[in-house]
Amino acid sequence: MQVHAGAAAGASPTTLNVQALIDQNRMSPYQYVVLFLCFTILALDGFDTAAIGYVAPALVAKWGVARSALAPVLSAALFGLAFGAMAAGPSADRFGRKPVIMVSTLCFAVFSLATAYADSIQTMAVLRFLTGLGLGAAMPNAVTLMAELAPARHRSFIVNAVYVGFPLGAAAGGFVAAGIIPHYGWESVFLLGGILPLVFLPVMARVLPESVAYMVARQYPASAVAGVLERISGKDLRHVTTFVPGDGGKAPASKAAAGKSALAQNLSGRYLLPTLMLWTVYFMGLLIFYLLTSWMPLMMKDVGFSIEKAAMLTALFPLGGGVGTLVGGWLMDRLNPSRVLAFTYLLAAVLLVAVGQSLSGGNVVAFAILVFAAGTMVTGAQASLPALAAPLYPTQARATGIAWMLGVGRFGGILGSIVGGVLLGMQLPFSVILAILAVPALVAMTALIVLAARIGPASAITAPNTSSRSIEFQ
Repeated sequence: MQVHAGAAAGASPTTLNVQALIDQNRMSPYQYVVLFLCFTILALDGFDTAAIGYVAPALVAKWGVARSALAPVLSAALFGLAFGAMAAGPSADRFGRKPVIMVSTLCFAVFSLATAYADSIQTMAVLRFLTGLGLGAAMPNAVTLMAELAPARHRSFIVNAVYVGFPLGAAAGGFVAAGIIPHYGWESVFLLGGILPLVFLPVMARVLPESVAYMVARQYPASAVAGVLERISGKDLRHVTTFVPGDGGKAPASKAAAGKSALAQNLSGRYLLPTLMLWTVYFMGLLIFYLLTSWMPLMMKDVGFSIEKAAMLTALFPLGGGVGTLVGGWLMDRLNPSRVLAFTYLLAAVLLVAVGQSLSGGNVVAFAILVFAAGTMVTGAQASLPALAAPLYPTQARATGIAWMLGVGRFGGILGSIVGGVLLGMQLPFSVILAILAVPALVAMTALIVLAARIGPASAITAPNTSSRSIEFQ
C-alpha cells in the first residue's frame, strides 16, 4: 500500500502530508474523544477560575471583611492566569502540548484543594495566584492541541466547541455554589474544584495525544507520528518514512524568522499588527467578563437578591457564552471570522446597556433574559478568539501566539476586577456601571475591524487536496 496525501510533485509515495490527511477525512471517533478531553479541561478550568466570585459573598459574611478587602483575592488568580499562559505557550512550543497540559492541570488541582484551607485574605490571595498559574497554562494548550488535530474546514466550530467548556464550567460553578455553600460552606467549592481534575488526570495521561503538527515540526520518529494519525484516519501508515507538516498555519517568512523565538516571530513582520489587535480584543473582553463575574453577585445582593439567587443570575452570563461560542464558530467557518466577531461585540455593547436599564423596571425575568443574551455575545465572542488566532501563526509559534493573547488579555481581567471594586466604592448605579462596560466592547469591535482589513478572506471550505484553510496578509 502506498500513501501520498498532498505531497509535492515528485515526492516519494512514502511521504505523507499530515495536515492534508486530517483535512481529507471527517472527524473520527478518536478526534471526538480528544475534543471531549480538551472540553473537560476547559470546563474544570472555568469552574476553578470563576469559583472565587461565587464564594465572595459568603467570605464577606463569614470573615466579616469589607467587600473592597476582597479585591486582592479576586485579582490574584488573574495575575497567575496571565503569567501561567505567557510561560506555558513558549514551553509548549518547546516541550510539547501534552506535557504542559498535564503539569498545569495537576498544578491547579493541588492549589485549589489548598485554597479550601485558607484562613486569611493574604493566604487565599497567594493560593489563588498559584492556582491561576496552572489555570492559565492549561487553557491555551488544550485549545492549540485541538486546533492542530481538527480538519481545517470545520476548525473554528471544533475549537469553539472545546472553548465552550470554559463558560459552561464557569456557569456550573454558580449553580453548584448556590447548592452546596449553604450546606457545606464556601470551602466545598474549592475542594470540588481540586478533586475533579485529580480524578480526570489518569484518563488524560492515557488517552490524550501529542499534536502531530508539533511532532513533525520537532522531527519526532515517524512511528510516533504514524501512531496518532492511524488512530485519526483508520489507515495503516507503518510504511510511511517521511511526514511533512502541510502547516495548518504559516511557514516562517524567512530563514531569519525561523531562527527567532516563537514570541519574536509573533511580534515582527506580518504578524505584528494582527497580534496587537488580538491582544486588544482579548484584553477588552476579559475586562468586561471578570468585572461582571467577580462583582455582579455583590451588586445583586446590594439590590435585594439572596446570595443563592445572586449566584444563579450571575451564572447566566457565562452560560449564555455556550450558545454564542457554538454559533460563532459555525458562522466563522462560513463568513469572514473577524467581521463576525466585530458585529458580535457591537451587539454586546447594546445588550450591556439594556441589562443595566432593565433592573430598574423590577422585571426579574426580563433581567435574566438580557443577562443571558449579553453573555451570549460577550463570552461567545471571547471564546471564539483562539479559533480566529490559530490559523494566523506557524506551528512552531502557534501555542505562544494563542497563549500570549490569553496572557496579555488576563491583565484586562485584572483591571476589570480592580475597576469593579472602584466603581462599587463610588456607589454608582448598576445601570451606569453597565453603560461604562459598553465602551470596551466598542474598542474590541474596532480592533476586529482593523484585523479584518489587515488579513485577506479565508477560503470557505478547504478542497480535499489542500492542506489547510489559507489566510493571506495584505
